[in-house]
Amino acid sequence: MASASARHILVESEQEAQSLKQQIQGGEDFAEMARQHSKCPSGQRGGELGEFTPGRMVPEFDKVVFSEPVGEVHGPVQTQFGYHLIEITERKD
Repeated sequence: MASASARHILVESEQEAQSLKQQIQGGEDFAEMARQHSKCPSGQRGGELGEFTPGRMVPEFDKVVFSEPVGEVHGPVQTQFGYHLIEITERKD
């Protein structure tokens, strides 16, 4: 079965997510930005979510993690929790 590892940053607004994405693309450290800005408890671990299989996350999140390129920052992705920036760190098919 497929599995993936990812980290994310969860914020309340699309505008905030877009701003953070630009900062990361400009050279800011993803993990440090997660620690400073993420509303998810995983933020304290640099946004690390560990390894998971399809169906463990909300559908909008799963769709990105299991279909988009590894090693890039994706988003903002809106879910019922807010807006996510997602970096897929590994995927196994």
